Amino acid sequence: MNLLKQKNELTKIFSKKTPPKDFIFNAFSFLLLCLFLGAGIGLQYFYEEPLVMEKLMGVVGYVLFSGVIMAVFPYWTVSIIFLIVTAAGMLSGAEGNIYPVGISLLLGFLIAPALQLVQHWDKVIVLRFGKFKKVRGSGLFFLMPIMDRIAAFIDTRIRATDFRAEKTLTTDTVPVSVDALAFWMVWDASKTVLEVENYFEAVVLSAQTALREAIGKHELADLLSSRDKLCKEIQLALDAKTNPWGITILSVEITDIIIPKELEHAMSRRAQAERERQSRIILGEAEIEVAEKFEKASLKYRENPTALQLRAMNMVYEGLKNNNSIMLIPSSALDSMSLGAMLGATAYGKMASPDHTEKKEENHDKD
Repeated sequence: MNLLKQKNELTKIFSKKTPPKDFIFNAFSFLLLCLFLGAGIGLQYFYEEPLVMEKLMGVVGYVLFSGVIMAVFPYWTVSIIFLIVTAAGMLSGAEGNIYPVGISLLLGFLIAPALQLVQHWDKVIVLRFGKFKKVRGSGLFFLMPIMDRIAAFIDTRIRATDFRAEKTLTTDTVPVSVDALAFWMVWDASKTVLEVENYFEAVVLSAQTALREAIGKHELADLLSSRDKLCKEIQLALDAKTNPWGITILSVEITDIIIPKELEHAMSRRAQAERERQSRIILGEAEIEVAEKFEKASLKYRENPTALQLRAMNMVYEGLKNNNSIMLIPSSALDSMSLGAMLGATAYGKMASPDHTEKKEENHDKD
């Protein structure tokens, strides 16, 4: 369902193709047309009788209407229609006295659409009589009226396009959905317009194809652990396809890899088992090291029984002193370790302690 929805969205985007334009009638062009109208009104004032207010408002309204129409329908055909209408109105008997304004508007309808303003990041493909003429850069440039037309405005800035491959099988037959991001730019505007019909659609579809091919060549473990390698592989394959179109792929980044829920839980359990195995291995290695240390210590104690006896006595002493607990010791150990003297010393030390003395004094006072 998601895949069908995505295809419908892409179809809607790609189906909205911008119709070809002969020129761009923007605010700058409209300003030029108004300047030609002002010059015509000025000439009309000096060389002919001034326009009455009713005729002046009619001419201004006509210019505003024609400017809006050419902005919506930027074609030389529309400009020619306004030229014919203006000439007919100028030569008609009722409007025969507005030649300066009419001539200025005729020039305005030719020059205003022909003078184009291009932004710094745009490249313009100019055709003359249907053939490629040149690539125009940023700034102002002039189109030959009627003969020249603009094929396309190409944005040469770096673009970021997201694409995805849904339910694509890896080498180990695991269905995955991968979201990716491609950074690309147009380096040759003429090739981009002349070699491919819709370059944006071509880049997106080519990126999806390259992503699916890369997924099919790798196992799931490689996709999860070697994203950089996979991105580089997709970038090289995609760049080789788009370079003849004047487009270069700067980088490809994988943003998300979605795997089935069941496999996700299985991988989680596997990772947990792997961590438990590693912890047990570390614990076993620690036991081995401890055993080796005890083995070395036993060699020292075997050569020196007195040291072993002192060590045993110290362990018992520390246990009685720190824990204040009962310790069961075999009777045979008393002779070997002389524990009688040691226990007596311990008891004497506790009786001589300040706490024990204070308790003894309190009992004496009570008596």
